[in-house]
Amino acid sequence: MSDHLDSRLFADIARYAAARRAGDAERRHAPEASYAEQVERFQIALKDEGRPGDEVIRELIALAEPGLATMTGPRFFGWVIGGSNPIAVAADWLTSIWGQNTANHLATPSASAAEEACRQALLDLFDLPRESSIGFSTGATMASFTCLAAARGEVLRRAGWDIEAEGMFGAPPVTIVLGEEAHSTIFAGLKYLGFGERNMVRVAVDRNGAMIAGAFAEAMECVAGPVIAIAQAGHINTGAFDPFGELARVVKARSAWLHIDGAFGLWARATPTHRHLGEGLELADSWSVDGHKWLQTPYDCAYAIVKDRAAHARSMQIAASYLPSSSDDARNPSDYVPELSRRARGFATWTMIRRLGRRGIAEMVTRHCAQARLFAQKLAMVPGVTIMNEVVLNQLVVHFGSDAQTKAVIARVQADGVCFVGGAEWRGKQVMRISVINENTTEDDVARSAAAMLAAWDAVRRAN
Repeated sequence: MSDHLDSRLFADIARYAAARRAGDAERRHAPEASYAEQVERFQIALKDEGRPGDEVIRELIALAEPGLATMTGPRFFGWVIGGSNPIAVAADWLTSIWGQNTANHLATPSASAAEEACRQALLDLFDLPRESSIGFSTGATMASFTCLAAARGEVLRRAGWDIEAEGMFGAPPVTIVLGEEAHSTIFAGLKYLGFGERNMVRVAVDRNGAMIAGAFAEAMECVAGPVIAIAQAGHINTGAFDPFGELARVVKARSAWLHIDGAFGLWARATPTHRHLGEGLELADSWSVDGHKWLQTPYDCAYAIVKDRAAHARSMQIAASYLPSSSDDARNPSDYVPELSRRARGFATWTMIRRLGRRGIAEMVTRHCAQARLFAQKLAMVPGVTIMNEVVLNQLVVHFGSDAQTKAVIARVQADGVCFVGGAEWRGKQVMRISVINENTTEDDVARSAAAMLAAWDAVRRAN
């Protein structure tokens, strides 16, 4: 069966998309259907004959709608994820329409050139070493994995071991030094690279989750051999930043590698108001950051930034006789990520950088940080509500009376649907996490959401 181009189908999808997004502001920020209900609805009775394409698309929409979360809505605060800007979505549609397999520069010059242009712009925006390479990956997990693969290869090379030739078996042991509250995706990336708990030294953190510089220095004094240190720009709960300048001095003295997990916090470097949080961050060797967070691109968009381009390419490059080689003036996108076949991620990034510009990106980050402080002010006014972190960026951690009451408040807020928040365990307590990062969030959205949270708290308190 072949589907011929039907302009009506694309036009219908465009109209649906516009209507869907127009309703985000007032749509309940919670799915109407449960997972079990959706599993039942999506069952396919496989038949010999297919069905008309437009009919299948209409059926997909009807089936999916009840189980969709309003993650693009202005009151979604559950995780640190952006709202998929409509302009970037349009670029992402074009990316799918063009269907470019972004492996090398000869096959698809436009896709490769867009990534190269974005590389230069992002390094300028973050004020990182301009010679750095960037791999365009799926998300911060794979971006960190990519950076840490480059780190593993390079620290072993400095110790006289060629991992590309010899592999890991018999290699000098590599020690990982990182904060005790590093993000779980860092541990995932390390696991994929063959590192386990016994390879790690965890460093004590302060009350906001940032590594303590003195404790880091002491930990580094106690380890021998190749070392990879990992710091973070933007603690997942508190938004805290590690003391990068002090860490970097210790790392350089040991000829070790310093990686920065900057999944969302690296964007602070693009603002005059919060740039100071990332002071010294440029002294690291690699950085990972998401585009589908503060740049508001659709998903499947992150950046693995490595200062040593050769180390980056050695760890990722896929060689085959039918593939052209990179050169100083022609970059193969596949040399910097663990994929050969992939979509052209640079188009959406290019679009958002052009759409927002330096000033627009900075204004958005600054505005969200101010809205996070406004959240804290409104919630902290009520007895029994505790803001557990210093609000340095866009993240809040809130506790309501007791662990049981906090969990009950979260459940009520999620059921109510005015906004969406998530829960977590932090410092031995059950907490509500609030992440302000959708470009469409306004002060009114903050006020409505805070009121919904406080109404839930009042109901839980009265019930007890």
